[in-house]
Amino acid sequence: MKHNYWIAATILAFSVALAGFWIGNTIKTGKAYDRSVRVKGLSERTVNADLAVWPLNITITGNDLADIKSTIEKQNKIVYQFFIAQGFDQTELQQGSINIEDVKANAYSNNNYQEFRYIAKSDFTVRTENIALLQNALSSSLDLLSEGIIIGSKNTWRPIEYSFSSLNSLKPEMIEEATKNAREVAEKFAEDSNSKVGKIRNAQQGLFTINDLDSNTPHIKNVRVVSTIDYQLED
Repeated sequence: MKHNYWIAATILAFSVALAGFWIGNTIKTGKAYDRSVRVKGLSERTVNADLAVWPLNITITGNDLADIKSTIEKQNKIVYQFFIAQGFDQTELQQGSINIEDVKANAYSNNNYQEFRYIAKSDFTVRTENIALLQNALSSSLDLLSEGIIIGSKNTWRPIEYSFSSLNSLKPEMIEEATKNAREVAEKFAEDSNSKVGKIRNAQQGLFTINDLDSNTPHIKNVRVVSTIDYQLED
């Protein structure tokens, strides 16, 4: 009977020791796994815009609707031929709607000081991938004033909208660069803490942003992405 007691006591003691070892090892492993560093990797590119849209208004004033109609048709043709002569293709030019405002019908207008009853605006849009050609046309557009044509950008704060539409061609290379940059930052951190960089625990790719390089060069874009990566640290 006494022999059986010692056997049971030995098994119990061994089980307690094994459990203690397992728990201790689990805690040690868990603490080791908790050793990580979160870093950010950056990738930037400066690129030229590859698409430009210039929305225009042709403004006409008058007191006779028939005369306004005739003038609008004439000036639309002149503006169209101007851009064709500049080297644009007809597919890059689009004539839009015509809006006519009756000033006398405007309750908030002081009719006593209005010389013309009607103000007509004809929409015209230039959409092209030839940025240089559009910038030349912008400079030459003042020549239309000599023919009595008043054109203006519909968006006064941003006359021409420049955009970059080839982002997909840059994504793979930029993601790779951002990941490499994050790894370099993690390795510097590990070096300073006498550690080594291990496997990636978690990675988050940031959103790609496309912004003007500055307010004076909207046709040059800055493409940027930031990736956030958690690396395991090892001894």
